[in-house]
Amino acid sequence: MWYGVVCGLAAGSMWGMVFVLPKWLADFSPFELMFGRYVAYALISLALLAPRLGGLLRRLTRADCLMLLRYALAGNVVYYLLLSCAVQLAGVSAASLIIGLLPLSISLLGRRDHGSVPLRALAWPLALVAAGMVCINIEVFASPPGHAGWPAVATGMLCAAGALASWTWYAVDNTRFLKRNPRFSSGDWSGLFGIASGLVALAMGLVMFCVGGAEPAAAPARDWLRFWGLITLVAAGASVIGNQLWNMACRRVPVTLSGQLLLFEILFGLLYGYLYRRQAPRPLEVAAIVLLIAGVAWSVWLHAEPRSVRRAPCSGS
Repeated sequence: MWYGVVCGLAAGSMWGMVFVLPKWLADFSPFELMFGRYVAYALISLALLAPRLGGLLRRLTRADCLMLLRYALAGNVVYYLLLSCAVQLAGVSAASLIIGLLPLSISLLGRRDHGSVPLRALAWPLALVAAGMVCINIEVFASPPGHAGWPAVATGMLCAAGALASWTWYAVDNTRFLKRNPRFSSGDWSGLFGIASGLVALAMGLVMFCVGGAEPAAAPARDWLRFWGLITLVAAGASVIGNQLWNMACRRVPVTLSGQLLLFEILFGLLYGYLYRRQAPRPLEVAAIVLLIAGVAWSVWLHAEPRSVRRAPCSGS
């Protein structure tokens, strides 16, 4: 389980990049960010799986293919499209207010899974997590909304709520699938997931091109070299490496604990946001970080304790 916790932490350090990418590439729409990221993810996955791709495809059943497409939509394409809209409209802190509820939503959805700790036992760790998220985002409601106004902030937070629902279902169902299907390694499943995400993104891109047409000739010039450089970096780090690390974590920790580990994504997203803005965290944000880390550490300890108790009779025999 501890190996799974470390994998979850490392995955969070990779996923944190997605919170600042919409700010790095503010000249590009959320759809363009989604399209570029998952096309790059698919191409990298194809290159990595090329030596054994034929054998993997032969092992896939129709049910596996349908599951990959569903996961690609919920866990990647729809989630990141909504998250990018939320960050651009409401900002990183406002989006993290909603996305930061993932530990609660995943714990509720996965509370009956094998190895999960009862929610009553997790009440205090989850209370620390909730207090931390309130501290992070209290300034969103206390400060002026900026030039976009409150309608844009409200729309952005609705997008974040949709992203929360999409990723909650994906995280729980993907964890259950991996535990039921050991025939796919974490790396193989991540690669197949990436190819499926690229296919879905290409299909959506084709539809958007047919509906919206080509980019107007009078559109301002944008730095496409920078776009593809950053998109490829995030695709390799957050998608290829991050998803493989997360799959490794999912196989080793209960669903209720995997929800807590997602807080590392929020923490690293905040850290990268501070570096991007060249600002130090405010006192409330420091308090939030301490509360989040304490909540996760407490949850890990609660999950580890029953396991050691169950093994005790065997060690004495």
